[in-house]
Amino acid sequence: MDVRVEKILNLPAYQRILIVVLLMAVLIAGFYFLVYQVQLEEYDSLVQRRNSVQLLVKKNQKIADKLDAYRKEFAKLQEELHKALGELPLKKEIPSLLTSIGALAKAKGLDILRFRPQGEIPKGFYAEVPVELRLSGSYHQAALFFDSVGKMERIVNIQGLKMGGAKQKDGRTVLSISCRAITFRFLEGEAKKPGKGGKRK
Repeated sequence: MDVRVEKILNLPAYQRILIVVLLMAVLIAGFYFLVYQVQLEEYDSLVQRRNSVQLLVKKNQKIADKLDAYRKEFAKLQEELHKALGELPLKKEIPSLLTSIGALAKAKGLDILRFRPQGEIPKGFYAEVPVELRLSGSYHQAALFFDSVGKMERIVNIQGLKMGGAKQKDGRTVLSISCRAITFRFLEGEAKKPGKGGKRK
């Protein structure tokens, strides 16, 4: 028998128990620090990753639950955009649009004293296209003209309206009318017009 083992066996019982307890403590400490603690840290890391993934899944699930609503809203906005773009003329349509405004004035019985297109005014992705107007006619004729302009397929705003200089002509009151008719167009190269979605004359 090994001498060291024999010495241990010859020790009093309490000393042998103490040696066994110390050996067990060393084994337990070694297991804790070399095996258990490493696995515990790895477990904690996996738990954190799992929690993060669960939060992400919940977030994505909420989005997925509302996906149909988002798609419908997007389709609605697209339709409204196409409709709005369809109300803005292309550059090549501006001359005919301005001609239409003049024709409307004549159709309502107004005399056109001045019809002067002015330079475009860039406003970012679109431009204002103003026309200086001087007209002559009755209040009723002017009201019909402005009402018709407001109902045009394209957007045309009337600004700076002035009416005055009332005169009697052929038994009716004739007014001198001045204003600016302003339409708008997207600047080419900075925004695309819709294909079939927009209205065309």
